[in-house]
Amino acid sequence: MSEKKTVVVALSGGVDSSTTAALLVERGHNVIGVMMRLWSEGAGDGDARFAQNRCCSPEAVADARGVCQNLGIPFYLLNFEAEFKMNVVDFFLDGYAHGITPNPCLECNRRVKFGTLLDKARALGADYLATGHYARVVERAGKFLLLKGVDPKKDQSYALSVLTQEQLARVMFPLGEFTKAATRELARKFGLRVSEKSESQDLCFVADGDYRNFLRRNIPDSLNAGNIVDARGKVLGRHAGLAFYTIGQREGLRIAARQPLYVLALDSARNAVVVGAKEDLGKRELIARNVNWIQGAPPREGARVTAMIRYRASTEECVVYSLAENRARVVFDSPLSAIAPGQAVVFYAGEECLGGGIIESA
Repeated sequence: MSEKKTVVVALSGGVDSSTTAALLVERGHNVIGVMMRLWSEGAGDGDARFAQNRCCSPEAVADARGVCQNLGIPFYLLNFEAEFKMNVVDFFLDGYAHGITPNPCLECNRRVKFGTLLDKARALGADYLATGHYARVVERAGKFLLLKGVDPKKDQSYALSVLTQEQLARVMFPLGEFTKAATRELARKFGLRVSEKSESQDLCFVADGDYRNFLRRNIPDSLNAGNIVDARGKVLGRHAGLAFYTIGQREGLRIAARQPLYVLALDSARNAVVVGAKEDLGKRELIARNVNWIQGAPPREGARVTAMIRYRASTEECVVYSLAENRARVVFDSPLSAIAPGQAVVFYAGEECLGGGIIESA
């Protein structure tokens, strides 16, 4: 891409997005820096304990604005609080209220970053929206492919599996060609004030970092105590609410047993946590819903691919069968443990991300 383009860069005040902006300026593009002001718990009622979303705290805004000043590019702070609350926070709370383990980051990418923000970028006259994600987009034979980032430790294609051809045609991921170490070195070379800034792994909208407390504050009526049972229905103990447990969990069950017990299922109909031995966790099949195929159509019936059932997990050999209503049946070569409904299953063919869906059952 040699010609000069107008590119909106989504900034967070961190090293990745800041380096993305600097790279695009260096490459001669007309760059506009934007930052999304997202919903934060307590902002409306003045509760300072929960009044900041880490993605747009005053410190993060100051860092992003300072980077733009240093680069000589405009900076805009856009209010996306309502969109974020409706599409991400409410989605997160509703998932836990119904006994599943949701992935809000994918929904943020689908609805907010590459939905509302991409639309806003185009309204501003931009040709592209760029972010600091570690992934690559290439065009081959008139189709856009999403590829893994070259740094396997930072690859974020899993979280981008929700993107469509129309979105990929309008996005740029400059850091996909770099390792994290190389990104920091570039940030130092560009003289960016955030070159040594650490990154947070927590949910941005959970101010105190404890999602359990967040759930207690926001959906207390959905956190009903119930029984912990074995596969035959025998009551072994009590739980404090389905939302506090996830498939594969061992710690915190507080059950005296001859062998370690693991969470096998969350039964919302009975409000029960089902537990059993580790070997009972293994499942060879899952059903996914809301499947997005990046190329616009599923691979051939019974295609052999690899799949990832959670972020940063290993990819596993499997066969995928397309079902009606954007669903898919996935059969793994070997049993996998801790397949959690609500999480994403993402499909790959080598370095190419084919798409993904939400795990419905296993």
